[in-house]
Amino acid sequence: MTTHTDESTARARIVRTARSLFDRGLTHGSTGNLSVRLADGSLLLTPTGSSLGTVTEAELSRTDPRGRHLDGPPPTKEAFLHAAFYRARPTAHAVVHLHSTHAAAVSCLAGLDPANALPPLTAYYAMRVGTLPLLPYHAPGDPRLEPLAERTAATHHAVLLANHGPVVAGATLEQAADAVEELEETARLHLLLHGHATRPLTMEQAAALAR
Repeated sequence: MTTHTDESTARARIVRTARSLFDRGLTHGSTGNLSVRLADGSLLLTPTGSSLGTVTEAELSRTDPRGRHLDGPPPTKEAFLHAAFYRARPTAHAVVHLHSTHAAAVSCLAGLDPANALPPLTAYYAMRVGTLPLLPYHAPGDPRLEPLAERTAATHHAVLLANHGPVVAGATLEQAADAVEELEETARLHLLLHGHATRPLTMEQAAALAR
């Protein structure tokens, strides 16, 4: 599978994915941001204050590998978070960050395991997400999150930001979007099953399915 794409193709993919996520209720208002790493190492991102339901190809921003603005509108204020994931994961070429309802709800729960915020309730979650570290709360755009995100992303392609939402990297934008959707569905299951006895996959079963 080709991972690097030319800029015009990347712009079309970002807008198409943004529309799909917004239209299916996986993000709302002006929340969430997407990015793709281009062949020259620069990053193409949704701009700050934009809605994934209305953003256009011409409105996308481009930054250098450190998240510094190069051209287009100002990038999402969380560009540094995308850049941190790309530095930590050389095989990643897309990052999706959402405030999806159920994952955000889980991120607000007390007593979560910081090493793994969600149990492996289904095989597809184990395959597409695996373990999900919980990063401590930082205000949106707080650059102090960057080094922690980079260290964590070196060993995990998905994280949950406390009182915020998920961030997922993938080899392609489609792969990252599939994984963040699986994460959201597992968060929904987790909340639906609250108070019920559950049987998550065992550590051995989950390990056998790991990416």
